[in-house]
Amino acid sequence: MSELTGRLSVFKTYKLYVGGKFPRSESGRVYEVTDSKGTWLANAPLASRKDARDAVVAARKAVGGWSGATAYNRGQILYRIAEMLEGRRDQFAAEVAAAEGLSKAKATAQVDAAIDRWVWYAGWSDKVAQIAGGTNPVAGPYFNVSAPEPTGVVAVLAPQESSFLGLVSVIAPAIVTGNTVVVAAAENAPLPALSLAEVLATSDLPGGVVNILSGRTAELSAPLAAHQDVNALDLAGADDELAAALETAAADNLKRVLRPAPVNWTADPGTARLLAFLETKTVWHPMGV
Repeated sequence: MSELTGRLSVFKTYKLYVGGKFPRSESGRVYEVTDSKGTWLANAPLASRKDARDAVVAARKAVGGWSGATAYNRGQILYRIAEMLEGRRDQFAAEVAAAEGLSKAKATAQVDAAIDRWVWYAGWSDKVAQIAGGTNPVAGPYFNVSAPEPTGVVAVLAPQESSFLGLVSVIAPAIVTGNTVVVAAAENAPLPALSLAEVLATSDLPGGVVNILSGRTAELSAPLAAHQDVNALDLAGADDELAAALETAAADNLKRVLRPAPVNWTADPGTARLLAFLETKTVWHPMGV
């Protein structure tokens, strides 16, 4: 019996991530994903408008449980995701290197920064109320207290130029405060996002809190911007022309819109995205005399 000198490659089948499950696109379509040199990497699912609507339904269903969880519990869950990302560090480094044409060292640095950022946002879960809420002085025998609350379902267009660090930088701040998200992954580099879905599915994150679609950004974003059950839009991955059209569609139900702007994803993120998708609830309560 002769020794085997080679073996067949087992190519990975990437799928969408909706409601904690991994469906194929309802249309059955896929598109080719290539590396920075044009070499084929994989076929990614080409999500349709119906997939986008299904993702919104899943995200809406998850809002009550996720926003109702304690801030401490949300922080624990996000930290657990960071632990799992650390365990798959090499896989993500390889995918980022292929997607963005980076050296192994630079891709690893991007992944390390993404994991550190996930941990950083996890730590904010029980601290946001301290900077976004407080007691208000009033002229009368009342307590007046303002507290931040999540907006609801946020549609996120992932950055096109930063397939993993940028992705983490838009997902983590939206969900740590209790929102749920529907994410349109970077059109030409969706594989790190679809691999992130595998981590989320095996963590403690409830299904539907994060839903990840791959495909044509313009095709997916239009139904999300017009959807009456989407409360906010993060247009990080939209160009100026697309962003203008989506803002017009979003105005129909007064969605919050975070407009696209040049971002250095490696820089200190600050709290801007953390606060972008919060509402403020103010309660008046009579004082006992």
